[in-house]
Amino acid sequence: MQKYEFDTVILGGGPAGLAAGIYASRGAVSTAVLDISMFGGQPSNYLELENYPGFGTVGGYDLMEKFEEHADKFGIQKFPMQEFSKIDLLSSPKHIVTNEAEFFAKTVIIATGAQPMKLGVPGEKEFLGRGVSYCAVCDGAFYKDKVVTVVGGGNAAVEEAMYLTKFASKVYLVHRRDELRADKIVQERAFKNDKLEFIWNSVVLEVKGGDLVDSVVLKNVKTDEISTLSTNGVFPYIGMTPNVELFNGQLEQDSKGFIVTDETMKTSVDGVYAVGDVRTTPLRQVITAASDGAVGAVYAVKYLETLKEVPQRV
Repeated sequence: MQKYEFDTVILGGGPAGLAAGIYASRGAVSTAVLDISMFGGQPSNYLELENYPGFGTVGGYDLMEKFEEHADKFGIQKFPMQEFSKIDLLSSPKHIVTNEAEFFAKTVIIATGAQPMKLGVPGEKEFLGRGVSYCAVCDGAFYKDKVVTVVGGGNAAVEEAMYLTKFASKVYLVHRRDELRADKIVQERAFKNDKLEFIWNSVVLEVKGGDLVDSVVLKNVKTDEISTLSTNGVFPYIGMTPNVELFNGQLEQDSKGFIVTDETMKTSVDGVYAVGDVRTTPLRQVITAASDGAVGAVYAVKYLETLKEVPQRV
């Protein structure tokens, strides 16, 4: 198995990881970026972004392609499609093992991101790919002239629901509260969309169907009334859970599993930094992920400087 040694290994090639790669490389340290898939992270699946400064409206894939091209200019070594089997953050040097190679690093920047939370109800897992999806951009076209249900009330839920109205004949948005959490400008657009209908104060109890999804069972949290809603697809957008499985418990995490850092992105383990959606943060956006990556990489470089041997006085 091939073995590599780097000053910094970055786990994750989304906006946080690529930004970290740019800043680490500019700090004149050997840098590698590893990812379980191709680079770009979640934004690569977004049809468009309209809140990334300087672009107005830009395709998610297009933006992340620019991130990667920028990182390439500084000569970072990229290792996509890595299947991780071991991540030891407590050893010195840090030790990462994938299906292809072993990596030893003086510092590690965790940029593994987060993934959509599951509803955790009967039928959700069973109908994955047969009516349950967590990516409207990926699967929306399959629901042309059909009825779909989006679950959630934040920006992601509302924006994806509006995107689905391009294909579906009807989109229901089920939210456990009586008002949305999405930005006001997003709400205003949603309320003007004739194809979008809101079901308030309700949660999904079960996803049902035969070969494909044909309905969801709902419960009104205020009246306890149980009802069945006919639908061909279910898209949950109820929050995120961090991708920390392989190093869970090796460093300080909050009650939801997100990594706790200080303002420099340093974790509870020396030489380990966490950036982007995987850490405890009040906002999870492309711009904040990129900012985290810059900060984490700068302080990783500063940490590396402290490891250099102090010249002996003659």
